[in-house]
Amino acid sequence: MSISEQSRQPTDFDRWLAEEFARTGAFTALAVLVEITENKVVPLCSTYLNVIGEETDWGEITVLFAGAGREWDGASFYPLTGPHGGPLDNPNARLRLRELEARLDENPLVLNEGHFFDKWGRRLKVEEVALQ
Repeated sequence: MSISEQSRQPTDFDRWLAEEFARTGAFTALAVLVEITENKVVPLCSTYLNVIGEETDWGEITVLFAGAGREWDGASFYPLTGPHGGPLDNPNARLRLRELEARLDENPLVLNEGHFFDKWGRRLKVEEVALQ
């Protein structure tokens, strides 16, 4: 292990992933990338990934999300398992992702139902703001 690896502190995301994997074993994570402005959070794009271990860290996730071709400020993750445990199959993962997208279109606070992180892997929460 290099010195930089030893000195790097785990992010909130890293801790969440390890806890989630310890609790459920392998799972599918629906992921929604968002833009955050002063008074709104806008979903940009979404995907899903199968988590089969806790070795992935926030740095690897940001590299993966760089392939989205969009600037983003945060991401919310929704862990799901199949009926007998383990990751969802691809058709069910796509279906659940489309359902999540529809719910987010109606109400951005659905982001709080997932595990929401900023671009540095720190936990976030969406709060309602009264516009004047």
